[in-house]
Amino acid sequence: MRYRWLYVVILILASSWAVRAQSDVPIISGGAGFLNSNDGGSNSFQPVITPVVVIPLGDHWLIESRTDLRGFIGRQDGTSGPYQGQFFGTLEYLQVDYNVNSALTVTAGRFLTPFGIFNERLTPIWINRFQDGPYIGTIGTAGGYSDGVMARGGWDSGNGYSINYTAYASTLSTVNKLESERSAGGRFGIFFPKSRLEVGTSYQKSLQAARGNSEGMDVSWDPYRAPLDVKGEWAHSASGYGYWIEAAYRLSQYHGSTSAIGRLEPVIRMEQFHRSMSIAGDSLPGSSERRPDFGVNYYLAHEVRLHASYGRQFNNQLNSNIWEFGVTYRFLFPAWPGGK
Repeated sequence: MRYRWLYVVILILASSWAVRAQSDVPIISGGAGFLNSNDGGSNSFQPVITPVVVIPLGDHWLIESRTDLRGFIGRQDGTSGPYQGQFFGTLEYLQVDYNVNSALTVTAGRFLTPFGIFNERLTPIWINRFQDGPYIGTIGTAGGYSDGVMARGGWDSGNGYSINYTAYASTLSTVNKLESERSAGGRFGIFFPKSRLEVGTSYQKSLQAARGNSEGMDVSWDPYRAPLDVKGEWAHSASGYGYWIEAAYRLSQYHGSTSAIGRLEPVIRMEQFHRSMSIAGDSLPGSSERRPDFGVNYYLAHEVRLHASYGRQFNNQLNSNIWEFGVTYRFLFPAWPGGK
């Protein structure tokens, strides 16, 4: 309970400080959506809202937090029977950032574990181009969230590339909604501005239970000459290893991004996971699996996006078709008028 009250006190003090500093207005953003999935005949619905609060405190301090409020509505026995629902709330991060200089920002609190690119950059429903995360999304993330301290930053080398880094240490927490594991690790990346290519490598050391290691590599490419976005990761842990690679192509070259066809974005993802050994609670598939996904996103006005996709899941036990449909909405507004 003392950790929970500590987070509440941090938010209250930060809000009071922001009220006194009228020039620094807190920002409320995030997304809301309604997602539908049919996995091998099992139909389910997920209403989701994910608010994000950002509170600037002068030139160097920042408070930021994100919560995931989600419902799961499905049939009682999978494919038949009455629908029943469960609702969940997850505090994904609540952190204090201190910007020391252009090359270093120090963070304390609860944050997204910096392993690879999916967990930190692509999980929000208004960013992720598919409804599901990849199989290997939990490798190296210690459940996705960490409670501790983190340092990150970057600088321009002056030789046609820039460097970015992240390092963290997390403590053990069993507080409800604030769970985390004892671990340490980070990510190191190199970005080439001329080609808009970034490559990175990640490492995590678990400091409890089996004390295993996780390693990963990632790539992101957004060429200047085409509205193409390619991203992928490879990761390995004691549980197993795998990869995912995804490409999205916005048809904005046809009469602009606001034209009827320019709002269309075909997407494709291929992923595979190989199970090495069974480890309880690793949130990975129970057996080796592979899955191709084909989808399309359509971007309407006012930050509304429609999504539809088809995937085929292959494993040693049962192959299944996965159909997904959804709508998401991205919002952003100041907590109160005025200021900057």
